[in-house]
Amino acid sequence: MKVILLADVKGQGKKNDVIEVSDGYGKNFLIPRKLAKPADAQSLNDVKVKEAARLYRIETEKKEALALAETLKGILVKIPASSGADGRLYGSVTTKDIVEKLQADHKIVLDKRKLVLSDPIKAYGKYEVEVKLYTEVSGKINVLVCEK
Repeated sequence: MKVILLADVKGQGKKNDVIEVSDGYGKNFLIPRKLAKPADAQSLNDVKVKEAARLYRIETEKKEALALAETLKGILVKIPASSGADGRLYGSVTTKDIVEKLQADHKIVLDKRKLVLSDPIKAYGKYEVEVKLYTEVSGKINVLVCEK
């Protein structure tokens, strides 16, 4: 009996996989528990359409991420900050500060969790911050921390 899995089943396969199982296992276990449905022509067609739509969505999201990475390449985010006598900043510049300034100056909206900053910035200078935009797609933002 061929079935389409509606959820991940340990030892059998992942969601939307088409697998061959024994008649008893399919009729008495998988189908009553809503873990699978019989694989008829309509169901198989639905699975193919959903998979094509998923692949298209992934492709378009990746293209958008690549375009955004290209846009971010030439951007300089200038963040004014005040410091003490020794040149160290009061507080620090975090990913939240960078994202807010990027949105205010360049109208680019990013999630602060996408910025990779190993330690908060605590001194004046120019920094290059990596931005994880999508799987295997990343960009760089130049950040300049200067005096107020």
